[in-house]
Amino acid sequence: MLYIIVEHFKNQDPVPVYRRFRERGRLAPEGLQYVSSWVDEKLDRCFQLMETSDRKLIDEWIANWSDLVEFEVYPVISSKEATDKLSEKSTVPRA
Repeated sequence: MLYIIVEHFKNQDPVPVYRRFRERGRLAPEGLQYVSSWVDEKLDRCFQLMETSDRKLIDEWIANWSDLVEFEVYPVISSKEATDKLSEKSTVPRA
């Protein structure tokens, strides 16, 4: 399962987060895969795409950063998967 994780840097200060990352790495438990990330232009938030089959691993990872970051976690599917789901549920006849 894929997850979009929105990180809000506490005190709007990304420096402690990047310092810890440089010194200790991502601190992700085995089984939680980093896919990609983006940071907004103001350096207030980071958006990470992570993958795992065990949601508990995200909570373990969050515990390593919760002193510096507030998190929002959203399970996501691809647009193709969404289209397929909607096609399966569609009751509209096709022309």
